[in-house]
Amino acid sequence: MRVELRYGRGMLPVELGDDYKVTIFRKHDMPILPDPVGAVRSALANPVGSRPLIEEARGKKSACILVCDITRPVPNGLFLGEMVRQILDAGVPRENVTLLIATGLHRPNEGDELAEIIGDPWVMETVRIENHFARNDADHVELGTTSRGTPVKVDRRFVEADLRIVTGLVEPHLIAGWSGGRKVIAPGVAHSDTIRRFHSSQYVMHPCATNCVLDGNPLHEDQLEIVKWVGGALALNTVIDEDRRLSFVNFGEIVESHLQAVAHVTRYAMVSSAQRFKTVVTCNAGHPLDGNYYQTIKGVIGAAGILEPGGNLIVASECREGLGSPEFVEAQRRLVELGVRGFTEMTARKPQADIDEWCPNMLTKPLSIGNVMLYSTGLSPEERKLTSLTSIDSIEAAIRESVAVTGDPRVAVIPEGPYVIPEYYKSE
Repeated sequence: MRVELRYGRGMLPVELGDDYKVTIFRKHDMPILPDPVGAVRSALANPVGSRPLIEEARGKKSACILVCDITRPVPNGLFLGEMVRQILDAGVPRENVTLLIATGLHRPNEGDELAEIIGDPWVMETVRIENHFARNDADHVELGTTSRGTPVKVDRRFVEADLRIVTGLVEPHLIAGWSGGRKVIAPGVAHSDTIRRFHSSQYVMHPCATNCVLDGNPLHEDQLEIVKWVGGALALNTVIDEDRRLSFVNFGEIVESHLQAVAHVTRYAMVSSAQRFKTVVTCNAGHPLDGNYYQTIKGVIGAAGILEPGGNLIVASECREGLGSPEFVEAQRRLVELGVRGFTEMTARKPQADIDEWCPNMLTKPLSIGNVMLYSTGLSPEERKLTSLTSIDSIEAAIRESVAVTGDPRVAVIPEGPYVIPEYYKSE
């Protein structure tokens, strides 16, 4: 049997023995919108909890549209042009329209990469496009503090705009529950102090800070408070299928419209499993998400819920850009030196995480369950040592060894990685 995992800009074939009992976890069949451009126009004209975009834009002197960075495969080319046209038609001066790349603490996106994100040459030529820099104090407005003590500091280009809009993809997220909506504001265009609080152990290790969970999720609840501090916003939300085709789009008030998108994607992205497996094979959803090891931890976390304690989780991720930021590399180095227990004890004492420390902290969860193996063609031997994972050169060989050692022929495969969340439940 042959399966293909999303890997880089292509697919990675994996041959599975005929004697394995293979379970493949994919999204449930999703409806595909036959006219994506028409669906976008309809969404903008028939919003959720707001007026149509062109009416919201009339009388405004400035507009700021948040756009997700390169780590998300958002179909921006389908909707940014239409949104900008309507805003300009409503009378907002072109020089006062800004597309702001919501980088969080990630690096800026420029050149060909920026063009890939925007997906529309006309938009690139028509309005100002800038990156968010979370460490630039002067770029942010301090608005207050959430009820949990998180400082609310948000990019002033967004806060001070008359018309505030976020755009994004709604998909499972390992600590925020679901991406998109309020998350594009914080951490998307939040200050480093806000993000580091979000990424502290008190948040990321909370039992409700996990994929597909909003109720009781401390990060989500803080994000909703930040939306209020900002003064509200509008949102355009998208959902795509395994082949990156548009399944859903809506527009409207940021909280209400986002929840509607969450309701749609929940039916397809969460897949029940009555069993756990001693051998689990996954990926990090290919380009753009598997660009570095930092993002790869999402694929590991997404699959860990169906890993039998003591089992083997195998993840394929290209990591063409290496490990990630220098801060992340240093955090991984501390994880290797301190071990799982020492690292979690160290981070638990901090009210704010060090930059990019949260991913190694999350990684301690699957490492406490079983053995995690990494197949990657983008990491050097030295970089592989800092992953905390077992480095492998062949997925097929790792599966054969896992089945032989565990004596269990059952193998779970998740070809789309963290965009599909297998959910274990005990059968009666």
